[in-house]
Amino acid sequence: MDVLDFAPRVSADGSRIDFRLSDRIGTVGCAITREALKVHFGLSPCADASRTLETFSDGRKRIFAVAERKMRARPGHPVRLTSDDFVTGR
Repeated sequence: MDVLDFAPRVSADGSRIDFRLSDRIGTVGCAITREALKVHFGLSPCADASRTLETFSDGRKRIFAVAERKMRARPGHPVRLTSDDFVTGR
């Protein structure tokens, strides 16, 4: 899995971080919810955009691994990661 144009961005409403992944087939838009970053990556509830992006960066290996798994399960569909996607045993 390659990261294409890695420029993660906090959404306008602050509810998620949008990013893109690519593989041999193409590029897929991905997002992780702010809630998932709070619950599984320690993001403070009052964190600003800069801190939110830093938390995303700190957890990117795990985030990308989960996103890749979802991307392969549903090729060509956008990937939206929620807190449930990081629960052990799923």
